[in-house]
Amino acid sequence: MELKRVVVTGLGALTPVGNNVADTWQALVAGVSGAGPITHFDASNFKCRIAAELKGFDAAQYFDRKEMRLFDGYTVYGLVSVDEAIRDAGLTDENIDKSRFGVIWGSGMGGVTSLQDEIIEYGASGRVPRFSPYWVPKVIIDICAGQIAIRHGLRGPNYCTAAACASSAAAISDAYNLIRLGKADAMIAGGSECAVIEAGIGGFGNMRALSTRNDDPQTASRPFDRDRDGFVLGEGAGALVVEEMEHALRRGAKIYAEITGSGLSADAYHITASHPEGLGVIDAMRQAVAESGMNLDDVDHINTHGTSTPIGDISEPKAIVGLFGEHAKHIAINSTKSMTGHLLGAAGAVEAIATILAICHGIVPPTINHFNDDPEIPQLDFTFNHARKCDVNFALSNAFGFGGHNVCLAFRKFDKNAL
Repeated sequence: MELKRVVVTGLGALTPVGNNVADTWQALVAGVSGAGPITHFDASNFKCRIAAELKGFDAAQYFDRKEMRLFDGYTVYGLVSVDEAIRDAGLTDENIDKSRFGVIWGSGMGGVTSLQDEIIEYGASGRVPRFSPYWVPKVIIDICAGQIAIRHGLRGPNYCTAAACASSAAAISDAYNLIRLGKADAMIAGGSECAVIEAGIGGFGNMRALSTRNDDPQTASRPFDRDRDGFVLGEGAGALVVEEMEHALRRGAKIYAEITGSGLSADAYHITASHPEGLGVIDAMRQAVAESGMNLDDVDHINTHGTSTPIGDISEPKAIVGLFGEHAKHIAINSTKSMTGHLLGAAGAVEAIATILAICHGIVPPTINHFNDDPEIPQLDFTFNHARKCDVNFALSNAFGFGGHNVCLAFRKFDKNAL
């Protein structure tokens, strides 16, 4: 069976640096930090009192009060980003068979906000079991995929991916493979997260995973810097319309880039720490490049997982050197988490969007907040502090998750004239 070619035709984003794709991209190129003091709740008693929250976002602009009773925040964020992606792709009832248009949605925490709120209310009520009848459909991790399908009448493959912080990257990988196999014409793929709550900050904080640079939040996310002290928790969503190439060409769609490969692996090492030498990461990147039919020295750019954690920021560059050798020095590497914070299960999709736009615009956003080199990290081209104009023809986007999950996505510039 001949495998189909797969392209990206629509993008949607809701991030700490922009409430749509255009604003997010502009902020990333400008090196704007989305971090600040937590406003969602009183964090004065927490070790970490900073996060990368959405700015100026009002769900009431998108949904009425009745609808809002049905949605956890992660579903709200997902629906908004998907609306943008579908508009951007120009998909209508007339140019898509909705029985062959599906959804794969990722999240690391799912409806954790509703989970926390209901349990707190239960505990405060004198142990009277008064749970909302909407509670289960708001909390379960697959519900955003279902709500997207209901909202847009999409009857194709539909499920969720849960691979911690690699969840939305895994969703994109699965969508790509379903289309390659001819099981769908188009898919919505991405992820969302709404975990800047007491449980999220307290849980990650007590693992010592979060930065406690509370007096200087905008420089707190410092991927690959010597003085990094943890990640900044973020929130939001990213959505891609992934489409079979011939289908996209027939309807005259604009094509951002082609997805040419994906790599999936496990570290099989530790529940939270990455493998010290990045063995699983090497496997995932090697798979993605090989599936693309490209050579290792064809890679121009890597959007790293780069969370600003002490261990992970060492192992990933080691993996890049371990796989690419001398060519590693010629790859423009960045971490957009230095600006967006870490969106957990939504990170892979948001960073895939940044990677695709780097290809489209020939600009690699910076890794901001670099002040001091870390002697334990291989000195690569991390595009520190300033965006880089350069040709990006073939790029990778890495996403890793607790449990040792690794996903690498490969994107190539699309040239219609080369068909």
